[in-house]
Amino acid sequence: MPRPIWSGAISFGLVTIPIKVLNATENHDISFRQVHLEDMGRIRYRKICEVDGKQLSDNEIIKGYEVAKDQLVAITDEDLADMPLPTAKAIDIVAFVPAESIDPVRLGDSFYLQADGQVAAKPYKLLRQALDRSAKVAVAKFALRGRERLGLLRVKEDVIVLHSMHWPDEIRSPASLAPPAVEIGDSEVDGALALMDAMGQDDISHYTDHYREALEEVIAAKAEGKQPAPAAEEPEAGGQVVDLMAALNASVAQARESRGEGEHATVHEMPEPKKAAKKAAKKTPAKKTAAKKTPAKETAAKKTAAKKTTAARRKPRRAS
Repeated sequence: MPRPIWSGAISFGLVTIPIKVLNATENHDISFRQVHLEDMGRIRYRKICEVDGKQLSDNEIIKGYEVAKDQLVAITDEDLADMPLPTAKAIDIVAFVPAESIDPVRLGDSFYLQADGQVAAKPYKLLRQALDRSAKVAVAKFALRGRERLGLLRVKEDVIVLHSMHWPDEIRSPASLAPPAVEIGDSEVDGALALMDAMGQDDISHYTDHYREALEEVIAAKAEGKQPAPAAEEPEAGGQVVDLMAALNASVAQARESRGEGEHATVHEMPEPKKAAKKAAKKTPAKKTAAKKTPAKETAAKKTAAKKTTAARRKPRRAS
């Protein structure tokens, strides 16, 4: 596990829970150095004072705030440490709210909270079980990296997780980004739901960063003095799809194929567009009405009358 980045306590009413804060995520990005193309010399940035032209070390540099043009006031680390901030060393819980009431857009970095010592074990477990049983999350204030933040506490397995949150006035409104008004038919919504069902998964832990893997292969090849393998040619993009239902049908078929599902796929069948279904119904010829069966008695009477007529014709005439 990583080293703690902050130590303090959770303030839960009159209950205090000593904790350590640890990063819950790690960065796997590949970093590069800037170099001179001709001789591969590294490009370095030096901190130069614009007044006397001297290069400065970090211990000679402090923070400054520009209160007016070309007028700066110095802010030292001591100034920041001595501020009367109650959340300087505490995660102060201010409210408990339903988890679904939190907009995910407001969530930021994630941290694990570790109980600090045996004295913290019981109150830590108490808060964890209370959060888990209530299906609520805790909203808290805390100070980290030079600023007061809003946070959210929730339970992940047996650990309490702290998510930093953006303040309400930091969230931009998406109202101006909505697309123009268009009509969507019920059959198209049903088609989208069928596609969602075909693409449904219970576990996404198998996904990996293919870009980083390809970049590592490029770096390894270059380090050995080889040229990286050429990228496979991607198929040309087709024209714009106008028929939305056709695109949904093709997407469902593709999703089934990628999951190895054939005729016995457990996904819902794609619905037929309602307009098309009505047209098909009109074109389908009506079934011919079956001919009425002649009753048996009527048929027998007709046969008897026919025999009598034939016999009368065959009878010889008498001589006059």
